Amino acid sequence: MSKRRVAYYYDGDTGSYTYGLGHPMKPHRMRVTHDLVSAYGMLDKMHVLRPKRATPEAMTAFHTDEYIHFLNRVTPETAEELTYHGTRFLMGEDNPAFEGVFEFCSISAGGSISAAQRISSGAADISINWAGGLHHAKKREASGFCYINDIVLGILELLRTYPRVLYIDIDCHHGDGVEEAFYTTDRVMTCSFHKFGEYFPGTGTQEDRGRGKGRNYTVNIPLKDGITDEAFKRVFEPIINKIMEIYRPGAVILQCGADSLAGDKLGCFNLTMNGHAHCVQYLRAFNAGGYTVKNVARTWTYETACALGIQDDIDPNLPWNEYFEWFGPRYRLEVPENNMDDLNVRDGSLDKVRATALQQLSQLPCAPSVGMHEVPRESLGRHLGLDIAEEDADEDGGTDDLDRRLAQHSRFVYKLQEPGGSDESDDERYDSDGSSYRRRKRMSILSNRVVNVDHDIGRGPPRGRRFFKSAVRWDETYGRVRLGKEPVLGSLNGSRLGGMMDATGRSTPGGDVTMEEWEDGTSV
Repeated sequence: MSKRRVAYYYDGDTGSYTYGLGHPMKPHRMRVTHDLVSAYGMLDKMHVLRPKRATPEAMTAFHTDEYIHFLNRVTPETAEELTYHGTRFLMGEDNPAFEGVFEFCSISAGGSISAAQRISSGAADISINWAGGLHHAKKREASGFCYINDIVLGILELLRTYPRVLYIDIDCHHGDGVEEAFYTTDRVMTCSFHKFGEYFPGTGTQEDRGRGKGRNYTVNIPLKDGITDEAFKRVFEPIINKIMEIYRPGAVILQCGADSLAGDKLGCFNLTMNGHAHCVQYLRAFNAGGYTVKNVARTWTYETACALGIQDDIDPNLPWNEYFEWFGPRYRLEVPENNMDDLNVRDGSLDKVRATALQQLSQLPCAPSVGMHEVPRESLGRHLGLDIAEEDADEDGGTDDLDRRLAQHSRFVYKLQEPGGSDESDDERYDSDGSSYRRRKRMSILSNRVVNVDHDIGRGPPRGRRFFKSAVRWDETYGRVRLGKEPVLGSLNGSRLGGMMDATGRSTPGGDVTMEEWEDGTSV
């Protein structure tokens, strides 16, 4: 087997974060995996790197500014207020506002972005980031234990160099966040093998094939409970082989969610460690989440060996390591299957799913082309020194601080205005970037039940948000600008704000301006 240059990204702080007592998501699994990889002596065979943590600006390549700003300042104490009583950003119990959530996200996103850059530069053939793979996160909200979609950020980085990128997801849950991000483009093909039914996130049917230019470039393989290694291999290999033949991607991202392993707390498949790792081995030949910690560590360690091509050389008996006691009573590098019934084979649905997917792929004419240009090694702002000037201004403080706050307030106010007034549908929403989206069904990954979010309770944002629903006023108690009953948007110096208003010759109304007063002009 040919030798590949493998880059391995790991930040020692990853395992220090916790979602909370009793939460099934355990970031500590990354530390256990790293310790086991080290015990097997694999680190000497890879380029071990500590990733640069992603900046808020880098995260906004996909996520909205207001969502990243929220993650950067939310704490367990302020979560109730900043989420409008759980109606925005973090909804339900799946995604708690734990201490250090933004730092955790910056590590995960930074690892995937750095791994993509390593591939694009030609410095590595395979890049590994076991802290990534958070495929449920949406553009403007967290979902399914995922806050930042590091996969989308990594794909966007790869698209700077490669005309086509293939994303393969073998997590037990549908990779809805990545699919949604690239649903209308042919430059990214998404292929997800997942459980479908009354199961989180409730998406991923074979009728979901993409839209516009992305039609037929979204491939979903919905499966039933208990699928085994042999059955999974029968559907995985022919579909991936057909995709590689037709689509011819320049780079491949494989999401190795380990909740598809047998015996997982939230999963319902019956894959062994070898069956799960076979996907890595199969893709490696093209040159191209789990929640039971000890099984995740075993599988990711074995898949690291598969990436290195040494899976046949490692001892199945685990070497001594810091977490050796966790792997009893057998202390072996294995995840055996259990006695679950394979519903996919019993009712013959697996053959139908495979035939439907292959028929969809046969409708693609050829690999899509795209005009490529030389990618600059640094941004225009960095080249011109604009970001350096901004950093110097931040150090100087003074009037620049007021200018920045006023600019931030103006962006928040005017970019939230919606066209169409009160005639718009209640199901239509707008973001700070002006893009609209439809309200969708939300499910909990813990209970697999639909979560109903009432946006009109408490101080939640009103339906069809309009700026002048109440007047901007100065709150003497907090020393900040308030938008009616909305939470504090920012702080300004009271005397300077009053002077600016006087300078413009505009008087301040004595109280809140109603919508009717504004529309008939009586308040002006």
